[in-house]
Amino acid sequence: MNIVHNVISFNTSSETDIIDITSEVEDMVQSSGIENGNLLLFISGSTASLTTIEYESGVINDLKRAIEKIAPQGIQYEHDSRWGDGNGYSHVRAALLGASLNIPVRESRLLLGTWQQIVLLDFDNRPRKRDVQVQILGV
Repeated sequence: MNIVHNVISFNTSSETDIIDITSEVEDMVQSSGIENGNLLLFISGSTASLTTIEYESGVINDLKRAIEKIAPQGIQYEHDSRWGDGNGYSHVRAALLGASLNIPVRESRLLLGTWQQIVLLDFDNRPRKRDVQVQILGV
């Protein structure tokens, strides 16, 4: 069993950035030398998430609208009252979607569906540098 660890960094703007990171992750899997195993992705930070989705404008806009309905910006969050940074909604959104993904690897390829891409979602209300931890485990 081998373990390869890398970090991919992304700069975000603010207000629910959704970034397709599939090609960067696929490149890391290809160059890892691991043919069969698992890919673990983890986003460091409490106001960002990782998920998979069909990365096309209609679905992206649908997802943004759904997220706004589930954890809207315009309501009172206790986090904002305590810290005054106005990003309570971003913490809730990130917690609902989660910070990690696990994807099987077979023959040095991610076993994603035909229309499935890996996306980083940054919900914070200011630009950020986001680090995605990448671990590939296998043989």
